[in-house]
Formats: sequence, structure tokens, C-alpha cells
Amino acid sequence: MAFLADALSRVKPSATIAVSQKARELKAKGRDVIGLGAGEPDFDTPDNIKKAAIDAINRGETKYTPVSGIPELRKAIAAKFKRENGLEYSWEQTIVGTGGKQILFNAFMATLNPGDEVVVPAPYWVSYPEMVALCGGTPVFVSATQEHNFKLQAADLEKAITPKTKWFIFNSPSNPTGAAYTHAELKALTDVLMKHPHVWVLTDDMYEHLTYGDFKFVTPVEVEPKLYDRTLTMNGVSKAYAMTGWRIGYAAGPIQLIKAMDMIQGQQTSGATSIAQWAAVEALNGTQDFIPENKKIFEGRRDLVVSMLNQAKGIVCPVPEGAFYVYPSCAGLIGKTAPSGKVIETDEDFVSELLETEGVAVVHGSAFGLGPNFRISYATSEELLEEACRRIQRFCAACN
Repeated sequence: MAFLADALSRVKPSATIAVSQKARELKAKGRDVIGLGAGEPDFDTPDNIKKAAIDAINRGETKYTPVSGIPELRKAIAAKFKRENGLEYSWEQTIVGTGGKQILFNAFMATLNPGDEVVVPAPYWVSYPEMVALCGGTPVFVSATQEHNFKLQAADLEKAITPKTKWFIFNSPSNPTGAAYTHAELKALTDVLMKHPHVWVLTDDMYEHLTYGDFKFVTPVEVEPKLYDRTLTMNGVSKAYAMTGWRIGYAAGPIQLIKAMDMIQGQQTSGATSIAQWAAVEALNGTQDFIPENKKIFEGRRDLVVSMLNQAKGIVCPVPEGAFYVYPSCAGLIGKTAPSGKVIETDEDFVSELLETEGVAVVHGSAFGLGPNFRISYATSEELLEEACRRIQRFCAACN
């Protein structure tokens, strides 16, 4: 009898975490490495949020909380959805988890049976299909190609839906591509979903506040209110509020689903950290003035990286609408010989040779389900981004 569970054979480690770990190991050995793998803002958590956490400690808010979160935070979440998205949820329809990952995992654990299918647009965040597989479901991949700016087309969604489909995962702005859907683009997808009442929607809005120029964010239930009774809208404080380490994700949806997720969480972790929850109350209820300021910095970084990458031989980098990632194609380097003498046959070869030769850590696109591309996180200083892009240009020029 095998000791480890069979479920582990269905999943693989996170490629983004692996790249960050490899970069740390090389740095520890004295290598000059620029890590562009982590999806984490380099800004500090705003002072008002940190103060709220300190005040909570001083008040003694250090005990167990209700499984689904403190009422103050759940009410702040409901108010946020009303204020920013025009969505009416009671606070009992909300749930707080230890990061967005737990929200997603619990939703799948609460609903998936063997044979259930989940439609996952590719490129996808690396954890989506692995979570589906761990929870006994079957991920069904649908390509959102560079030709369509990495946005899923309605006809392709239609083809992917079967009687076994239980969920459709939607992520805008996207990790890894930064692609964000306009109202019209999302309406084309919700029109398809309206024809299939057995399909639920799990929308990951984690990058909601990080869109650039005149782009206006919309979430599926905003576009099609009739999807309200079969949509779980997930968000969190990690990205817009620079609170990745605080580990607070949240969602709102139909009460029967929220209760099922609460039951699972009650036997898993119970409530998220009390102090982090009080910090998140301040994040949602307090000043939002720093968000546009940070967005402007991110937009400048995006423009810098896109411009410099498009000057690299063999690289084509589209301009994303949001998040803090670019997803350039390295198709022009496939078949070329790297400075080490190795022939670059895949995007994984490209990122491996780039790391070894120039000390720039990026993530290969095949890890996200679509290559030959690679993902760069530009959530770091312009100085480091410029140097990294110069190294990429140098590496590409040396390939022949």
C-alpha cells in the first residue's frame, strides 16, 4: 500500500514559486540575479493599514475569529461590492479566507465530484488546474491566443462546455498575461453562459484595481445580473493594497455555497488571522488615495518593459491592459543557439538559459498553459527592470 495519496500524482509544484526559489538559491551562492518571477508588489503596506493592525493587537483582538471572518470585515466586503461593483450582497453571503488560494480551493472542494469538468482559459494562473485536480475534478483547457490579445473567444467557450461542466474560471485582469476584458468582450462570454444554466462562474478579480489608461474594470455579474445565483466573486487585499503576506482573500456568492465553504474551512484552518482581518477592514473602509498613485507607477513600469522587450531580437511583447505582468513571445528565439551552445527548443529552455547566462529569473509560458512565451512581473523598481531588460536584449542578441 502506497503511503502518499494518489491525488498527489495528479498535480505538480507551482512554477512561479519554483522560479523564485531558484533565484533565491543563486543569490545565496553569490550570483547577481534579478528575480522577475514573483507576483508581489514591491510597495510597503500603507501606514493606515499597519496602524489598524497594531491597534487591534493593543485592543487584544488576538483570539479565534468566526470561521468565515469577523462581522466587521464581512460587512466591509459587502459594502465594497456595493460601492465599487454595484453588487448587492448581505454580509452573510461573504466569506474570508487565508488568501485567495483558500477561497478558490474551498469552492472546488465544496462542489467538485469525480468527472466534473472546469473550463480553464489558457494562459492560466498555475494553481487553477492543480486545485481542480486535487479536488477530484477535470480541468478543460481553452486557448486564449496572442492573436486575440490572450482573451477567450465566445465560440471557443461554447465548444468547451459539456453536460459535465460545473465551473468556468474567469480572471481579469489576468495572471499571467495582464489581459483585461472590456464590457463588450465579457458580455460575449456571459451570453454563452446564459445558454448553459448548469455552469457556475468563479471569477478571480484579484487585480481589479490595477488597470491602466482609460480601461474600466467590470466583473461578470455586473455585466449579466442573471448570473448572480451561480457566481462566486473572489477578490482580496494582496495586490492593490500591497498586503501579500497578510494572507486575506474574500468572496461573495449564493448563501448555500458560502455555508458549504464555511463548513470545509471549519475543519481545515478555521478563521484567518485575527490581526490581518482587522488590517483588511481598514484597507477596504479606509482611504484609497494611494491606489491611483501606485497604478501610475505600475503603468510607467509596464510601458518601460514593453518598449525595451520589443527592442530585443526575437521577442514580441503585447501591451497588457492590467495587472503587473507582461507575457512576451520568444518564438523568434526557438531553434537558435544560446551563448552556452545549447539549442533553444522550448520556452523553458529560453528561461533556463537566460537565468544561467544573464541572471534574470522569469517564468516559462508553458507553465501557464501557452507558449512559447514567458512571464515577467514588473512589480519591482524601474532601475532593476531596466537592467533586466538590458540583459535580456544582450542575451537575445547573442543567440544565433
